Parts: sequence; structure tokens; C-alpha cells
Amino acid sequence: MSGEETNNWTEIIEPKNHFFNLRLKEIWRYRDLLFLFVKRDMQAQYKQTILGPLWHILQPALTTVIFVVLFSNIAKIPTDGVPPVIFYMCGLTIWNYFAACFTATSNTFITNAGIFGKVYFPRLILPLSVVASNLIRFAIQLTLLVAVIIWYAVTANYSIQLGANILLVPVIVIVMAGMGLGFGIIVSSLTTKYRDVAVLISFGVQLLLFITPVAYPLSYLEQSGYKTFIALNPLSALTEGFRYAVLGKGDFTTSSFLYSCSCMLAAILFGALLFNKVEKTFMDTV
Repeated sequence: MSGEETNNWTEIIEPKNHFFNLRLKEIWRYRDLLFLFVKRDMQAQYKQTILGPLWHILQPALTTVIFVVLFSNIAKIPTDGVPPVIFYMCGLTIWNYFAACFTATSNTFITNAGIFGKVYFPRLILPLSVVASNLIRFAIQLTLLVAVIIWYAVTANYSIQLGANILLVPVIVIVMAGMGLGFGIIVSSLTTKYRDVAVLISFGVQLLLFITPVAYPLSYLEQSGYKTFIALNPLSALTEGFRYAVLGKGDFTTSSFLYSCSCMLAAILFGALLFNKVEKTFMDTV
């Protein structure tokens, strides 16, 4: 065999010598693998389940019922003139997407250590596949929300306010996906060395739910000193913005949305750099 034939490699794996060498082109080259991971995630979710995708409908439906009882009937928290069922379901739809992306992405290194130790591929493929697969779950819950809105419009004469604001939906979803991805890979990088972070994830997500205007509108905090504090949460503007886009109601401003976008970009950049640094040595600590 000649020297030219032996050196005609199809793949060359080299060490990353630069902190900012993210090799983003490799992600596009491995896009087929990304789709395979998305398919794997969907099959793993529904395997050996009786209801399958119906769980994505039951979970927000049951949570909405609990929110209506606790926050609307007992606490008497107003919902900006929107029927409580629609109000809570709208907030939960966008929140569940973030929570699912963040929680699954934060366990990337731990749950996939076996794959990482056997074969090479761009490690960012896995967290990206989590964000993509959860889009299917989001689409199912968004369909449920639209069906509930139409049902209220037909049976309770609820006025559907559709306008140009509906075009904000895909933009807000993209920013929310970036938020879950960015913060998720930061946590995932930290868990390779500090396992305590993984223990705090489920508890932290529950706390984050209550400092995000999912169960209450930002306008409800107008007379208190908590609105400024809650508005510092970058998820607040996205949750209110999603309600504004779908329902035409919500405390949504351009400045607050740009603030959320800035936090998302910062989280993705810092997370990608930290992920890039950790992936070189994580097999020694996982």
C-alpha cells in the first residue's frame, strides 16, 4: 500500500489547544447524528409506557388544575382578565420547555459518560439534541393550549386577540431554548467535579418556578416591592412575552426582552467555553 493511500484519512482528531476553539463546523458535519439522538430521546421517553405522548398533555393539564385551585380559587390572584385555565396553561407551556431543556442538558456528562468514553463526536451534539427533542413536547403542549383557547372562545365567548404579536412566539421559543441550553451546559460542566450541583437541580428548578411569573402576572406585583426583583429573572420577560404573543396580555417591553436575550447569549457563550474546557478531562472525574 502506497504512502499516499495510507495518509488519505477521512477523519483527523486533534487536541484542542485553544480555549476558544469550539469547532462549531463539526456540529454541522455531524447533523445526522444529531437527528439520531433526537430519535433516540423520543423513543426512550415512550418505551414501556402505556399512555406514551399523552403524558405531555396530562402533565400540564393536571398542573393547571392545581394552579387554578391554589392560586385562583384560594389565593384569589388575578389573571389579567384572562380565564385562569388559559392563563396558567400558557405560562406552563413555555416554562415546561425551559425546565425540560435545562434539567436534561444539565446531566449531559453524567448520563452519557459511557458514550463519550467509546467514540468521538462533538460533545455539544448531545445537549443540542435535548433542546431539539423537547421541541416536540413543546409542540404537543402548544397544540393543547390552542385547543383550550378555541374551546373557551366557542363555549364561553372568550375573545381571541390575534395580531402581529403572534409572530413573537417562535422568537421567544428560540430565546427560551438558548436559555435552557446555556445554563444547562454550565451546570453540566460543573457536575463533572462537583456532584452537589446535580442534587440541587430539581430543587432549584422548583424554586425558579415561583420567582418566574407563571402562577401570577407581573402586574399583580405592581404595588409591591417585588416586581423589580422578579423582573431581574431573565425568564420573567420571556414568560410574560409568550402570554403577550399568544393572548395579547402581559407586561412585555422591548427593553426587558433585550435583557433576556443578552442573558441568553452570555449563558451560551460562557457555557460553550466552559463545556469546551471540561470535556477534555471530564472522563477522569466522572
